[in-house]
Amino acid sequence: MAGETTANDATRAISQTPPRIWLNARIATMAPDREGLGIIEGAAIAAEGGRIVHVGDAADLPALPDAERIDCEGRWITPGLIDCHTHLVFGGDRSHEFELRLAGASYEEISRAGGGINSTVTATRTASEDALVTASLARLDRLMADGVTTVEVKSGYGLAADAELKQLRAARRLGGLRHANIVTTFLGAHALPREFDDKDRFINVLVQDVLPRVADEKLADAVDAFCEGIAFSPAQCERFFKAAAALGLPVKIHADQLSDLGGAALAARLGALSADHLEYTSDEGAAAMAAAGTVAVILPGAFYFLRETHKPPIDSFRRHGTPMAVATDCNPGTSPLTSLLLAMNMAATLMRMTVDECLLGVTREAARALGRLDRVGTIEVGKQCDLAIWDIERPAELVYRMGFSPLHARVWRAQ
Repeated sequence: MAGETTANDATRAISQTPPRIWLNARIATMAPDREGLGIIEGAAIAAEGGRIVHVGDAADLPALPDAERIDCEGRWITPGLIDCHTHLVFGGDRSHEFELRLAGASYEEISRAGGGINSTVTATRTASEDALVTASLARLDRLMADGVTTVEVKSGYGLAADAELKQLRAARRLGGLRHANIVTTFLGAHALPREFDDKDRFINVLVQDVLPRVADEKLADAVDAFCEGIAFSPAQCERFFKAAAALGLPVKIHADQLSDLGGAALAARLGALSADHLEYTSDEGAAAMAAAGTVAVILPGAFYFLRETHKPPIDSFRRHGTPMAVATDCNPGTSPLTSLLLAMNMAATLMRMTVDECLLGVTREAARALGRLDRVGTIEVGKQCDLAIWDIERPAELVYRMGFSPLHARVWRAQ
């Protein structure tokens, strides 16, 4: 594509980034060794080569004589936000299904009637890779306007080898066209495509034919599956996950959204990075996730859009110490949401998560859910210098406001 930036070009740009210093800032570091949001008042951040080399008192800044110095004038700085669960790359839209739901049809009824995921599959298979990239960029730009610097993008709307790989290639290209970290997930076991009438046979195809191609081309950073009555059983998901693990790919799972099939417990047993949705997760499942370090990813957009009433067991996650993240679940059918700030507000108002839980959920815990906590998610020495600078008086404003982004500046790898 004309004017496209390659990954190598981006790497060169990062290495050539001059030192920068942000002064006179209030910083919510989200660092685990600090209480709450890890707040430091009247502090400075310094970066060199795209990485943080200092955070704290300006008097202790390292010698960086050529550094650009930026006065933040008392503004708040957080880590760049992380949307750790999206289906950003897809063709078409499903506004007609929205009308059907308003008329009383359920998500499950629409899916069983041939709508739902399979309608997006048809549109995605038909679209070219370039068309998918163009449509996805608009959604990515909207997330970035909310201070997002890292986005997970799932496939799962191709449901055939070539179409799934097309989705993943389109997702990878987004990272060369925008200043954003793109993490890709192969959601091969999302739904049973129309050309199959046997779920076990479809899992065989994924395991034997598609997974090896995804791994060989290094198109995915993780794999995912939809463990639900209308999708795949725990046993089918486990077989898919074990094949992925044999290829060195970590696991994530859509679990317990419509019923409790033990998806959270399965995720914990397999050492999954995260289990997502979790409206029907049991107390035992929450405890198992906590013990395994598996992150509970709360997706209030789908809960709101589907007008669900059975909330995820937030109190159970708190009691057991299960880490919690928050994400948009941006997708065409059940959460056409492209604002992570609004997702936080929904998590607070609908799920009763606290301000600190929401903010940690789109920074530190979201990074944990992606297996990227060593790189992003907190403001600490050695991390990528991904920052969001805000025109706010207190961090609670980022959760409190609706339909408004107080972003002053977005910094990606010190650029």
